[in-house]
Amino acid sequence: MTAAKRDAYTPDTLLNVAVRVFNERGYDGTSMEHLSQAAGISKSSIYHHVAGKEELLRRAVSRALDALFAVLEEPGAVRGRAVERIEYVTRRTVEVLMAELPHVTLLLRVRGNTETERWAMERRREFDQRVADLLKAAAADGDLRADVDIRLATRLLFGMVNSLVEWYRPHPGGGQDDDQLAETVVRLAFDGLRTAPQRP
Repeated sequence: MTAAKRDAYTPDTLLNVAVRVFNERGYDGTSMEHLSQAAGISKSSIYHHVAGKEELLRRAVSRALDALFAVLEEPGAVRGRAVERIEYVTRRTVEVLMAELPHVTLLLRVRGNTETERWAMERRREFDQRVADLLKAAAADGDLRADVDIRLATRLLFGMVNSLVEWYRPHPGGGQDDDQLAETVVRLAFDGLRTAPQRP
């Protein structure tokens, strides 16, 4: 192992390798040896950057969670009617998922076997609750159909968005399909949930 190769690795590049291996093998099924082989560097070189694989996991899921929670602070998420805010949050959540696909995939797959996983699951539940609260507020405003159970609508919305990690694959350099995906999710969900406009 040359010093040049070891020094070429940064915490970010090492994190990218770790996220890929965690997603391929599962976090529990990944050892430091697996990470060392995938990165092409020694285990001691990895320990030069991080304390262990749980630190890599925390950094990875933190990146996904930070991006998701940032959406909730954007102007479109805090201003206007609740139905407009929930549509905005849904659209931006899909965009975050596309931009941070490996990290969000890992976040959605943690199972609570370690302290970091339990922390990530609690933060994810907090995010989900804040989105659910927006849906409830939109229903209370009369902007969502009264004949649709809001708890069911919440589960279906989360299910549709979260399922993207199973099949979505980015186009190299982006593309029209990527640009339209978030809008399509919003239209499919909320054209069916919004109350029909009143005819004059």
